[in-house]
Amino acid sequence: MAFFPKPAVGSWTENWPELGTGPVDYTDSVDPEQWKLEQQAIFKKTWLQMGRVELVPKKGNYVTRELPSVGPGVSIIIVNDGDEIRAFYNLCRHRGNKLVWNDFPGEEVSGSCRQFVCKYHAWRYDLKGDLTFVQQESEFFDLDKADYPLKSVRCEVWEGFIFVNVDDNAVSLREYLGEFGAGLEGYPFHEMTEHYSYRSEINANWKLFIDAFTEFYHAPILHMKQAEREEAEKLAKFGFEALAYDIKGDHCMVSSWGGMSPPKDINMVKPIEQILHSGLFGPWDRPDIKGILPDELPPAINPGRHKTWGTDSFEFFPNFTLLFWAPGWYLTYNYWPTAVDKHIFEADLYFVPPTNLRQRLSQELAAVTFKEYAFQDANTLEATQTQIGTQVVKDFPLCDQEILLRHLHMTAHQYVDRYKESMANGNGSAAAVGSEAEERDPANV
Repeated sequence: MAFFPKPAVGSWTENWPELGTGPVDYTDSVDPEQWKLEQQAIFKKTWLQMGRVELVPKKGNYVTRELPSVGPGVSIIIVNDGDEIRAFYNLCRHRGNKLVWNDFPGEEVSGSCRQFVCKYHAWRYDLKGDLTFVQQESEFFDLDKADYPLKSVRCEVWEGFIFVNVDDNAVSLREYLGEFGAGLEGYPFHEMTEHYSYRSEINANWKLFIDAFTEFYHAPILHMKQAEREEAEKLAKFGFEALAYDIKGDHCMVSSWGGMSPPKDINMVKPIEQILHSGLFGPWDRPDIKGILPDELPPAINPGRHKTWGTDSFEFFPNFTLLFWAPGWYLTYNYWPTAVDKHIFEADLYFVPPTNLRQRLSQELAAVTFKEYAFQDANTLEATQTQIGTQVVKDFPLCDQEILLRHLHMTAHQYVDRYKESMANGNGSAAAVGSEAEERDPANV
């Protein structure tokens, strides 16, 4: 796996000259037409992460997911059929009623069943999606139940993460995740089943939130109040620089120091963190499992093998963030656009299940601390959206530590440009619109 160290004299950005160094045009985050194109070119063509296999651990377990980012009203069912995890459009083949819902059709639901039964006319489907029963079947004209299964959605699982893709012609999930995906395999995700989740509607473009999590340049300023005063002043004075950046095709990552467990100086953190041995970086005490010690980590994590390493954040295009912490836990982010200036932000934190009260409280403190940081970011992004929306200024300068922002906006534009070209040529195939990662992999430049 290629890894680019920072030159002794120079910048990270010079490793990827195709990204340029000039100001970046943020019109893509305020133009409604651009958002509509992104929906068609990106969210209908790429693999989208739905959650973990622990959501549907047994035969008959199911969840539904609403996907307005793919299209208005799009809803899917994810179900464990006993042999594999499948996905279907949440739509009855009789008259198009939503098949699985409770009191309110727009809300996501979960449960367990032997078959799916439509509320409207009681058509039934088994867990593999086959139509098994039609009410008053003799009333229909030459109806063959085999012709009316639930419409399936491509569904594949990587390291316990469930992905779907509404493009039947897309490359496989493993191929799509590429070198980063292969380099993360073997991390003990399956051991970390203690789960905390947050979900919120953010009044900002989806790419702006990803921007916030692909650089730590803002951390000493925006999050200053979350640290002890002396430590915050140090960070503000000297700034913050990550350990490494890497880009592979559509995906990218940033590696950083931090995640002290415990910190070298106990006075660096707040009293409650001193008591519970926890904070934003998670519980200080590493869980007793294999695969999380520095010499056990998969090759993609801490690629520079820095002794001061604390956290790695992988951005799998378009909207899935996978973030690892040195003390032995991880979290994920998903960003689901609903309009050019709105998206649903989902955050999920995963820990090894606690074995005593202290461990439980240390995990809860980490989850609450994370939420406070996320609120600060979200609030700032909403302020950003209001101002870039005025179009008073369209181009904004980015520093060397904001290299992954350049990559995100460039990648989104490339998907849209290829989509427009394919439509102009009358060709909407995945081959014309998809990744082309091999051509554009900066490692090949």
